[in-house]
Amino acid sequence: MAANVGGIDKILRIVAGAGLVGWAAMGGPVWAWIGVVPLATGVMGWCPAYTLFGMNTCPMKK
Repeated sequence: MAANVGGIDKILRIVAGAGLVGWAAMGGPVWAWIGVVPLATGVMGWCPAYTLFGMNTCPMKK
């Protein structure tokens, strides 16, 4: 798995995912647990959907 999530994309995924998981843990709706997905993809730096669609937000290595 080569990294395909980089920079600001990674930060936004982690913040949004942590926010949703925190909301769910504090009694929010059950659907808020979906925040685990962006949190995990942000931490790992790899998104299967990006691979499927051929996207990459990592800066190119020279």
